Amino acid sequence: MTSKPAATGDPALHAFHVSMITQPLHNSIPPELLPRYDPVYVEYYNKYNAGRLHTHEVPIEEFRKNPGRYTISYGRARGPDIFRITEQKCPVDGGEITIRIFEPELELDEQGNPKKRAAYINFHGGGWVFGGLNYDHDFCKRVVHGLEGDLVAFDVDYRLAPEHKYPIPVRSKATEFNLDLDRFAVGGVSAGGHLSAVISHLCRDQNIPLRLQILTVPATDLHSVFTPEGKFDRENCPYESYREMEFAPALPAARMAYFHRQFLGVPRPAESDEDWKISPILAPNFQNLAPALVSTAELDPLRDEGEAYAAKLQAAGVYVEVDRIPGAPHLVAAMDGVLEGGRRYNAKVVETMKRQLKG
Repeated sequence: MTSKPAATGDPALHAFHVSMITQPLHNSIPPELLPRYDPVYVEYYNKYNAGRLHTHEVPIEEFRKNPGRYTISYGRARGPDIFRITEQKCPVDGGEITIRIFEPELELDEQGNPKKRAAYINFHGGGWVFGGLNYDHDFCKRVVHGLEGDLVAFDVDYRLAPEHKYPIPVRSKATEFNLDLDRFAVGGVSAGGHLSAVISHLCRDQNIPLRLQILTVPATDLHSVFTPEGKFDRENCPYESYREMEFAPALPAARMAYFHRQFLGVPRPAESDEDWKISPILAPNFQNLAPALVSTAELDPLRDEGEAYAAKLQAAGVYVEVDRIPGAPHLVAAMDGVLEGGRRYNAKVVETMKRQLKG
């Protein structure tokens, strides 16, 4: 039996072994925030999102060529079936947009006449850049079903930035669908919440009756959070939730900064009396606005500005319900299929609509 020769040379080199180095996946949940999230969200986020590029990290030209390549969707519950879903084209300045209409079966009163229905006009989220009629299709079915024959929903496929920057004009029909003109509501999530807040002010100013505004994780202040060049102003931002959730999944500050640049251009429009249409929290008058349901998510950078907007409504004497959903991300309203917070949101919206829109 031959003996093994003794090792020669530098002992440290003989003992060297490449150590294993692990790094967190791209766009993973920051470790310090993990314990605060609903664990179901953590499970789904890690399964579908962690390691992927956010859509704002893809050149917009590439995204527009093939949105399905970069978009993922999960967590939305299928809405109950309803009587009729149709689409119509609506003319806007320079073109037309699509309105998707969700109707319950028409009911007759004791005299055999069609009963008037309330109307809900919905604006989807997506940072003014992404999104479309697929975003809230099931939600619109759900609220029509929940109002038990007393509401028609109109989902607006508004034009997107950067192709169509601020401002975005929108108009809708009424008499064709047997609507009660005194029972209208507007609402939306995130960018859709922003548009709904602005429209609520315009309705008040133009004496258009509005019964309710549904503002869900709304963007209400772009001026105080970002520089005119569209960079996150961490030092001067008045909302602690932005610093707290600067790197939170779904909507990190960098993503909102991207939306700012696409929606407003670089630099954003010069200061004017119209700034409140970009940042409705700057509106000069909050009195006599429609009652509001403001839903925020605990783990959303937009949490504090949404609640600050609700506080301005309340200070002006407007009836407001504020519902902060615990353990929830920015996308909570679109995850009602897996998150209890999403189901809670649905129930709150239907309950509020029944109370505020009743005949």
